[in-house]
Amino acid sequence: MRLANASPLVGLLICLTLPALAQDGSGSAPANAQDRRFGSGWNCDIGYRIDGGDCLLIDLPANAYATGRSYGTGWACRRGFEEVSGVTCAAIFVPENAFLMSSGYDWQCERGYRQFRESCVAITLPEHAFLTEDRTGSGWVCDRGFVAEASGCSPIAVPGNGYLTNAKYGAAWACERGFAEVDGRCDAIAIPDNAFLDTRSSGPGWRCERGYKATENACSEVEVPENAHLDRDGNSWRCDRGFQVANGQCVLGR
Repeated sequence: MRLANASPLVGLLICLTLPALAQDGSGSAPANAQDRRFGSGWNCDIGYRIDGGDCLLIDLPANAYATGRSYGTGWACRRGFEEVSGVTCAAIFVPENAFLMSSGYDWQCERGYRQFRESCVAITLPEHAFLTEDRTGSGWVCDRGFVAEASGCSPIAVPGNGYLTNAKYGAAWACERGFAEVDGRCDAIAIPDNAFLDTRSSGPGWRCERGYKATENACSEVEVPENAHLDRDGNSWRCDRGFQVANGQCVLGR
């Protein structure tokens, strides 16, 4: 009784399973198919695609080629064409003064032109400028010694004892070593006795030698009390280990 009651259910499971196996390329190979070289099952021949348990001829549109895949449409558009609605291959529009990119899926403007919407417009190159490979913006940059202003390139006014920085952003010029920027010019840095040039951006442009400290525009000798030594920078002092500061002196710590 149990087997008799189970037989309809078994039959239903078999019916549901067989289409799935066929859809998966398993079972006996139909026409226009061949057995897989490795493993079980079969694949449709090139130019055919799987549909249930059969291999149907692919309706190949113009400017397309068979992919060799048995699933999906089974075809892809040739270089320079794009798929439209899964049924045709339309030519990719390439405007004047442009070329199809190596990928075959898009276009790019030729050198000397820049993209504007769906066209390529000529780049107007001002005097003292050169073309760039940047496909955004103006498409050009100014020569060294010039700066972009409006639609042209103006010369950079560099003061005496200054030089061009070649920086894309920030100051276009800087002062030579030993000079500092003052009101648009480069003035010589006055270095006091017992000091040397300091190239750091902050400060007066000089530092006192070791054993000296800055006092206004001069360097005075550091007076090191007993039981003390010059600190790491050498421009001040600190108490020896075991001593502490008290009224400008170093006394034994408690």
